[in-house]
Amino acid sequence: MKQQTLTMQDAINTAKMLSEALPYLQRYSGAVVVVKFGGNAMGDEAAMAEFARDVVLMRQVGVNPVVVHGGGPMINELLGKLGIKSEFVRGKRVTDKATVEVVEMVLTGLVNKRIVQAIMDAGGRAVGLSGKDDDLMVCEADDPELGFVGRPVEMNVQVLRDLFNAGIIPVVAPVATGMADNETFNVNGDTAAGAIAGALQADRLLLLTDVSGVKNAAGEVMTAITPEEIRQMTADGVIAGGMIPKTETALKAIDEGVRAVTILDGRIPNACLLELFTDHGAGSQIRSTVPRVQPRVRR
Repeated sequence: MKQQTLTMQDAINTAKMLSEALPYLQRYSGAVVVVKFGGNAMGDEAAMAEFARDVVLMRQVGVNPVVVHGGGPMINELLGKLGIKSEFVRGKRVTDKATVEVVEMVLTGLVNKRIVQAIMDAGGRAVGLSGKDDDLMVCEADDPELGFVGRPVEMNVQVLRDLFNAGIIPVVAPVATGMADNETFNVNGDTAAGAIAGALQADRLLLLTDVSGVKNAAGEVMTAITPEEIRQMTADGVIAGGMIPKTETALKAIDEGVRAVTILDGRIPNACLLELFTDHGAGSQIRSTVPRVQPRVRR
């Protein structure tokens, strides 16, 4: 009898959570949400499956998700097996011709198709593509010293809209075509996600990371931040290291029309669902406009 009572209470709690999610389900129906997926979750089968279920659920309730992924650890592993040594300039990898070929092979093949398969295993429909497909993302060299590392300068996102209309989830590898001679460029995953979100005028950009969010000078996670605060914290040295590229991506995306960007702790179970469909977020949200719905209680 005790087990029955617990099971019934669990069911009641689940039903209550679904009911409380209704305003958010209505709010995001039809919205475009770009999710940058990376970090430790990519190498963990259980975490990958959980992420895939979350994305399928988003699509099921009317959200149009786009998944953009990285794959640094897998690239490093294959470069090591092939005996290709990496050089670094100012802490950034130089991507020569041999390296970019490995990057393309790993990102568009191994990593991309794993994510597509996980989404399909969860009951969704997904198609994998890269920035080279249909000239989705055209780049120029970000820094000549870094070789084939690209910066998006032209976006053609109609192919993503076509997939939305067909009920398909796009999964994008951050490999792009060059402006001049159709070279292949490796693009930072966060940068690619921000460029795609900006071109789509996405409602939300979720940058999944292995950290809890943007921290202030006292080491506390800031759950809601304005672009002005980001710029001041960067100037003061509070935002530093690997967080700088993520906040720069967020600011550029907002400038290009993305409504809000969340630097999200992807280690938290169901982080995307927490962020979109509950009263509590799972990271640091950056926005510059006044919400059109009742403000969320964030912690």
